[in-house]
Amino acid sequence: MQFSDIEESKGAIREEKENGNEINEIEESKVRLMRTFVEREDPSVKEVDDFTIRRFLRARELDIEKASTLFLKYLSWRRSFIPNGFISPSEIPNELAQNKLFMQGADKQNRPVVVVFGARHRPYKGSLEELKRFVVYTLERICARMPAGKEKFVSIADLEGWGYSNSDIRGYLAALSILQDCYPERLGKLFIVHVPYVFMTAWKVVYPFIDRKTKNKIIFVENKRLKSTLLDDIDESQLPDVYGGKLSLVPIQDF
Repeated sequence: MQFSDIEESKGAIREEKENGNEINEIEESKVRLMRTFVEREDPSVKEVDDFTIRRFLRARELDIEKASTLFLKYLSWRRSFIPNGFISPSEIPNELAQNKLFMQGADKQNRPVVVVFGARHRPYKGSLEELKRFVVYTLERICARMPAGKEKFVSIADLEGWGYSNSDIRGYLAALSILQDCYPERLGKLFIVHVPYVFMTAWKVVYPFIDRKTKNKIIFVENKRLKSTLLDDIDESQLPDVYGGKLSLVPIQDF
């Protein structure tokens, strides 16, 4: 490499850092402006940290007006849907009995790994409201167990054995709405694995409701490339044993 090339590379790195600092400064400024606005509308915002406000801003492309609307709607939803500040296991007995969601290990960015088995979801054994409570219960437990400095999790949605009896369009849309509108910028990546052809019928219905930022985080994995794809993001020592890794799955309620 020539000296001029080295200097050019250094310049590119400096520019990248400067741009990154500029973006951070813009975000910090907008967080302050948004906080001032939403605190006037709802004084309880004083108890909310800047990271939460930043996630809502990022979910709306740093548009303060749109992010504030979403955030204030979230606060109102939280007061009515989680009046005690948490969902008790006693409120979701049918969902927990299906033993369909697990949390185990971390990816290479130290984000928690969550595994959900779609074929264990039986909509006829519960209700839509109970499913919503289960989704919130799950997300609250995941967020509470985030390592310091981390805000996102990685999920593996395993659809092996999934059939029409497991299909739940209303449930999928409700869960998606909660994830996108109440826990924005929490999902880091979603691997969808062991996908049966019949699932695509349901997927075509749900897909239009997925926002652009979430769509960019979804990866459909071919069966023949399953382990190698997961190992790109998750070390073998952290990968669940059902995918050739070293860790045993633990139900979300046992974490």
